[in-house]
Amino acid sequence: MQITKPKPQPAEITAVALKAYARIAHHWGLSQKDAAQLADMSESTWKRAKKPNFTGELSKDQLLRLSAIIGIYKSLELYFSEPVASGWMTRVNAGPLFNGKRPVDSAIDGGLPQILNIRTYLDAVRGGA
Repeated sequence: MQITKPKPQPAEITAVALKAYARIAHHWGLSQKDAAQLADMSESTWKRAKKPNFTGELSKDQLLRLSAIIGIYKSLELYFSEPVASGWMTRVNAGPLFNGKRPVDSAIDGGLPQILNIRTYLDAVRGGA
């Protein structure tokens, strides 16, 4: 007999994603502005969204961003030791993907496609591909 778990409701998914993202933004030392822009929301929405009782909805784009950022965080934690892992997103990077910008600025400017590029880049570095 196979027991199936009930499918998570959108509000549960949003709550878990926002809780994880708030912890990551804090760990990386992101400003309120950077954290909001990276998640593609206004600063006032971000201030409300990071509270446990937030009842708003996130767009598919925002959920994809948060999912990819969680993947970036995981890759950084697996590949680098501290303090490099926590500071990598906010340090200037001369690599061709970042053009002398901080990875977080590159991700904010480039939106979801650039966030996914960063995730793919880190996964390749971590996996040796």
